[in-house]
Amino acid sequence: MAVSEVVNLSGLLDEAKCFELVRQHRWPDGVRCPDCDSAVVIRNGHDEGQRHRQRYLCKACHGRFDDLTGTVLAGHHQPLRVWVLCLYLMGLNLSNRQIAQELSLDASDVQAMTEQLRQALLARAPVAQLEGTAEVDEVYLVAGHKGQPREVEKRGGRDGVAGFQARRDAARWRRRNRQSLA
Repeated sequence: MAVSEVVNLSGLLDEAKCFELVRQHRWPDGVRCPDCDSAVVIRNGHDEGQRHRQRYLCKACHGRFDDLTGTVLAGHHQPLRVWVLCLYLMGLNLSNRQIAQELSLDASDVQAMTEQLRQALLARAPVAQLEGTAEVDEVYLVAGHKGQPREVEKRGGRDGVAGFQARRDAARWRRRNRQSLA
C-alpha cells in the first residue's frame, strides 16, 4: 500500500454516526429513562455544543437526560468520535502512545481515556465461574528487586557539570602553586 493510499481513520467517522451507534447499542428496544426505566420519553432538543447529541424528557419522572447520560462517555471534553476511535484502536492492541499519535492527542489525555474505558469494560464483565477440574501451570513473576536501588545521579550529591568545573579549578590551582624542589 502506497503512502498516498493510507486512510485517515478520524475522517471515516462523523459525530452523527457515532451518536447513532451509541443509541443503537444503548437502547436496542427504544429509548428508556435511566432514572425510572420508563419508556414514556419524548425528544427535547439537542445539545448546544454537540448538535447530534439528542436530549430527552421522561414523562413519568420528569427527568432530563441525553444520549450519554449515565455512561463512561458523559461529561468529557473530547468529542464522541474520538472516544469511539480510541476504543477501536484499543481493540487493535495499540499502545497509548500510538493511540495518542493516531488521534493527535496528548499522551496524558489518552492515558486517562483508556483507563476509564478499561474500568468500564471490567465493571461490565461477568464474573467467571469455573466448574470441574481446572489445570494451572506454574508461573514465575519477578516481584521487584531486593533493596531500594538508587538512581546514579543521586549518589554524587552534585551534578556532572559542577563537579567537572570544581575538578578543573583545583587542577589549575595545583599547577600554579606548585613548589619547586630546589
